[in-house]
Amino acid sequence: MLHYPGGDDPPQTPPDPGGTHPPRPPLGGTHPPRPPLGGTHPPRPPLGGTHPPRPPLGGTHPPGPPLAPKARTGRNLPAAIGVGAGLGGLVILTLFTVKATFLLYAGIAVAIALAELTSALAKRDIAIPWIPVAAGGAAMLTCTYWLGPRDALAAVGLTVIAIVAWRLTGGATGYVKDTTAGVFAAAYLPFLASFVAAMLVPADGPRRVLSFIILTICSDIGGYFAGITVGRHPMAPSISPKKTWEGFAGSAVACLVAGWLCLTLLLHGHWWQGLLTGAAVVLAATVGDLVESMIKRDLDIKDMGTLLPGHGGVLERLDSLLVAAPIVWLLLTVFIPAG
Repeated sequence: MLHYPGGDDPPQTPPDPGGTHPPRPPLGGTHPPRPPLGGTHPPRPPLGGTHPPRPPLGGTHPPGPPLAPKARTGRNLPAAIGVGAGLGGLVILTLFTVKATFLLYAGIAVAIALAELTSALAKRDIAIPWIPVAAGGAAMLTCTYWLGPRDALAAVGLTVIAIVAWRLTGGATGYVKDTTAGVFAAAYLPFLASFVAAMLVPADGPRRVLSFIILTICSDIGGYFAGITVGRHPMAPSISPKKTWEGFAGSAVACLVAGWLCLTLLLHGHWWQGLLTGAAVVLAATVGDLVESMIKRDLDIKDMGTLLPGHGGVLERLDSLLVAAPIVWLLLTVFIPAG
């Protein structure tokens, strides 16, 4: 007799036919989940490989050098240097041969500047009575050098009278603006230039005039190179956008050094006199440059002329000299009286 654990009765569920096999696995076996079609490859890189980002067209060249001074200032620098050297050579030649020839040189420059100013004002329908202005200007320079200050003052007065009388024949329309422009031109050009003739009179006149020209040119050169190299802060953007405070500082340094050297070496003055003269020149030259820039802005023109390559017109070269001339004449008269 068969005995079953837990009692005599057999199990209620008979065993499966064929033995006591464990439960069957699902159809197909107990295989692990199939990988995706194509295997378990890592994600594919972008088409073309994992190349770094492409540089801009033309390659990754380093930044080019800064633009030449000509591009920033609009000036043809080699031409400007050549013209400046030529003008300076004529100054030295005339001053230290027959000094009266320098007076002729200065008179020609003033006459050309007057023609440039007359042409520029004509674009705004302002007619300078240029004949009395030119004749009176020649009289101012001649009287200052040959006759003295009293005769020069008489020439100034007669020039004004000639201007207002000459314009009477042109009718009432525009009379005030034309005569006013004529008196302005006579005062701005030949009258201020007559102080250069006054500097030329003493025995050491050529050295006085040369010192004056060197000082004023140093103001322009120092301001130019400081402006194009480190100039960042505009000084008077509404008048001259390219003039900067850094350029003014360069002008000041150049003028102080030049004043110290010129007055001690050429005129046998004291060093402090040279520094004071240099400081006065940098202020006067800056004012002269701004005045000429204001005239051009008012007339809406870029340059007064094109006679001097790299510089523009003659008036562009005379603007600082004209305003500085009376100040230098006065300081030299006080510091180094003529013997």
